[in-house]
Amino acid sequence: MFKHTPGQSSVPPSDAPASEDDTTHFGFRRVAAAEKAKLVRGVFDRVASRYDLMNDLMSGGIHRLWKGAMLDWLAPRPGIQVLDVGGGTGDIAFRLRQRGAGSVVVVDVNREMLAVGRDRAIDRGLIDGLSWVCGDAEALPVANASVDAYTIAFCIRNVTHIEQALAEARRVLRPGGRFLCLEFSRVGLPVLDRVYDTYSFNILPLLGRFVAGDAGSYRYLAESIRRFPSQQVFAKMIGDAGLRRVSYRNLSGGIAALHSAWRI
Repeated sequence: MFKHTPGQSSVPPSDAPASEDDTTHFGFRRVAAAEKAKLVRGVFDRVASRYDLMNDLMSGGIHRLWKGAMLDWLAPRPGIQVLDVGGGTGDIAFRLRQRGAGSVVVVDVNREMLAVGRDRAIDRGLIDGLSWVCGDAEALPVANASVDAYTIAFCIRNVTHIEQALAEARRVLRPGGRFLCLEFSRVGLPVLDRVYDTYSFNILPLLGRFVAGDAGSYRYLAESIRRFPSQQVFAKMIGDAGLRRVSYRNLSGGIAALHSAWRI
């Protein structure tokens, strides 16, 4: 089934996909498109060992509820084959296995994140049914129409070409397969959005500095959230990639959103 192959800016958030020229955004900076993947890998190389701790601190543990909501919506039936993209530390994969999914293959472009996930799996005695593959969301080392579900959590905003990642999701799903994406999104409540902005650009980098020793990476993460398309625009991108029955749910007032679609 699977083929393994080797300082805050004033730039406003964008509701449009990355441009078609040879540059793209890395947070609020414009960079050469060919350089973005390397820059993103650098961010996650630096934070891998503290990534899960930082998720708890950043969200007050709410990310666990969001991930639970993702699995509730998927409602994995026993024995399904799932591809979890960008899930290197294993959070989604462990939940999938605990809820009865058959095999889960974790694909992540970052070897440091995969190493953390493998170590966590060994520590928990979760060996069977899990595979760990270093690969790119834009060129998945996975056969056509080979998985029942594709999950991706807090990853797709970091890829260089979102449209290509979505096309790959459709390619690897079997007819009738489910796509589920959990991602930070646009806050829809007037007071909450201002509080969230203050937290993201002031408190979050400080947490990164004192807990992970890296304020810059967490400043990038805050900027990348603001650059990600709105819920409606992202839903249209999913449909444009050929997936159908696209819908979404806001979580915590739109701080995060779940997008669902199917390969028909």
